[in-house]
Amino acid sequence: MQIRPATAADIPSIMQLERPSATAGHWTEEQYHQAFQRDGATRLVLVGAEDSATSPAGFLVAQHLAPEWELETIVVASTFRRKGLGKRLLDSLLDAAKKTNSTAVFLEVRESNVPARTLYEKTGFERTGRRKSYYTNPSEDAVLYRLTLP
Repeated sequence: MQIRPATAADIPSIMQLERPSATAGHWTEEQYHQAFQRDGATRLVLVGAEDSATSPAGFLVAQHLAPEWELETIVVASTFRRKGLGKRLLDSLLDAAKKTNSTAVFLEVRESNVPARTLYEKTGFERTGRRKSYYTNPSEDAVLYRLTLP
């Protein structure tokens, strides 16, 4: 698997990945386009693919809110789950955060998303709180996580 910065040309593939994922954020096409604009928030959009000729099998979007980063969404195709792609995407975010001398990475995740929560906890993220009924369709609490960087 190769991890690379995404481009606007990857948006259709990204949307195709996230639509069947019940736990994904389901952004609009316009929101994805905004992630690539340089006049707004600094965002990191990464994709993971078997090689440069294949469609992405996973992606990550994070926002730099100096001195921290927020992981906004991470999605891995069902056929590539439990093969390390999510971890590689997350590690790439952590590397980028360290290069910007950031102090932490934070995120929220659906309480029921046990695989993601397990990945975050194994990576060193600590639970910092809960947002009651944060998610809709269905209504569900968000569990907040934070990783303090060295």
